[in-house]
Amino acid sequence: MNYQQYTPHRFRMFPPVVKNLLIINVIFFLATIAVKSSMNIDLVDYLGLHFINASKFYPYQFITYMFMHGGFSHIFFNMFALWMFGKVLEEVWGTKRFLIYFLITGIGAALIHYVVLHYQMAPILTIINDYIQNPSHEKLITFINSPNFRPASYDIQNHFNEFKIAYNNLLANNPAKALHLSVDFMAQYKIDFLNLPVVIGASGAVFGLLLAFGMMFPNQQIFIIPIPVPIKAKYFVIFYGIIELYSGVANASGDNVAHFAHLGGMLFGFLLMKYWKIKDKKKDDKIYY
Repeated sequence: MNYQQYTPHRFRMFPPVVKNLLIINVIFFLATIAVKSSMNIDLVDYLGLHFINASKFYPYQFITYMFMHGGFSHIFFNMFALWMFGKVLEEVWGTKRFLIYFLITGIGAALIHYVVLHYQMAPILTIINDYIQNPSHEKLITFINSPNFRPASYDIQNHFNEFKIAYNNLLANNPAKALHLSVDFMAQYKIDFLNLPVVIGASGAVFGLLLAFGMMFPNQQIFIIPIPVPIKAKYFVIFYGIIELYSGVANASGDNVAHFAHLGGMLFGFLLMKYWKIKDKKKDDKIYY
């Protein structure tokens, strides 16, 4: 299949998969707001993708996380890109192949993100496991005062405050019991620490769509706000890929954006398109032999 032979024109505004994906995302977004305000339940905690070793992780989250978003701008730009690029790709590929591509790039994005995160979290988990096996007052103080200890959630901060009071009360009169209490705290901290990362949003799959559009329509002009001049799709994809790679490695802004998930969506999209190209070529060879 020669992707460059296509020119995107005369396509439907809302092909079925794109239309349904837009509807589902909006429903999930509104439901998240409604359930939070009426029942004080955060659906992100249940439908967002947690770290695989976390107690809050469930396999279905590899799908549901793609339909959760953190705010209006988050969902707006993702849905705009889904519509902008997805409507063309669905018309070219058909509904089945487009849906498969969207889901696989979304799942692949999450896998890449958590592979990277695993290596980032591993040193801290090693320290925690070592403390649980061989606790000491000195190790505890060193860990709490180090950058590795981050009470970055309500649960962690609440557990730490309760522990600190109880630990200090026990330390003078019953140091052995205080040490045992510190082991319990570190075990709980490990649970909370693993539950802390959660990925939401369709951005990984959207970056996969962007990659596919750039490969299939490399010379198509794209207008990107606020850039006043058009840019060819192939250059836009390369530029965005470089930016995401730099942002992921440097993490200069500390912006909590899953840059490696974006790259993961592009990587899995690239591999899937190459696989389809080989598969389609073999099919054509059999037909026209």
